[in-house]
Amino acid sequence: MLAALTLVWGLNWPVMKIGVTGFAPLAFRTLSMWLGLPILLAVLLVRRVPMTIRREDWRALGLLTLTNMVVWHVVAIIAVQALSSGRAAILGYTMPIFSALWGVALFGERLRPRYLLGIGAAAVGVALLLWHEFDALAGRPWAAIGMLFAASVWALGTQQMRRTRIEAPTLALVFWMTAISTVVMTVATVTFERDRWAVPEPAVWGAIAYNGLLIFGFAQPIWLFLARNLPPVASSMSVMLIPVLGTVSGAWWLGEQLHWQDGAAIVLVIAAIASVMLPVRAPRTVPVTPPP
Repeated sequence: MLAALTLVWGLNWPVMKIGVTGFAPLAFRTLSMWLGLPILLAVLLVRRVPMTIRREDWRALGLLTLTNMVVWHVVAIIAVQALSSGRAAILGYTMPIFSALWGVALFGERLRPRYLLGIGAAAVGVALLLWHEFDALAGRPWAAIGMLFAASVWALGTQQMRRTRIEAPTLALVFWMTAISTVVMTVATVTFERDRWAVPEPAVWGAIAYNGLLIFGFAQPIWLFLARNLPPVASSMSVMLIPVLGTVSGAWWLGEQLHWQDGAAIVLVIAAIASVMLPVRAPRTVPVTPPP
């Protein structure tokens, strides 16, 4: 699941850039969500997953929706329009670093030494990936700051998802969170973008279909399943290969230039993933021979 998630989400950064170039970004995201929502519903019905949410859990579900989906989808899609796909992916996936900081600050987590090494490796990798981008980012600081803000809120949502006490299957949570987010995005595009609506061109329709089918119908449920069932640091760090794939695919597809720092960053990011995903060895015990 993690490999599929990495591939789908990594390739989506240049896809999103194509989708929002010359097209209203909130409308792009809204159309994608409306396409993905029936897929989630069909999966729930086929698998006979209970969809009921207890009345006392709706407030918690609303908060999870805000931190895991609404802020990210609104802010990130607007920022992607102003940034290259590679820069947007790199800034967005500072999320694992924020997740570790939230865990320590709010939830009293004690990080294992190898987790700290992984966070450090990921941070250096992100810095290397941004090596040639600082001048460009300085020209559009609001977009860079917006991506960092969205990443920090998403990181908080990851911590909250792991600790949620809502007694409902993860697929049911994903459906209702997506449904709420779709309504919010619809209201946002009607309110702020109505004068910019246009019939999507074929390339934009392709990007909408990719996002609807593969992001909201496939990748988002997998991510929230991982976020709910893995420790927050592990689930967050495990997706750090996505910005690498986003940067490489953006260079191949959209002509964004690569440098030696990108190769070094790939090595560091893989090391960061290994630091949290490899199992912890149990201490070796020496058998004790009982006295005769």
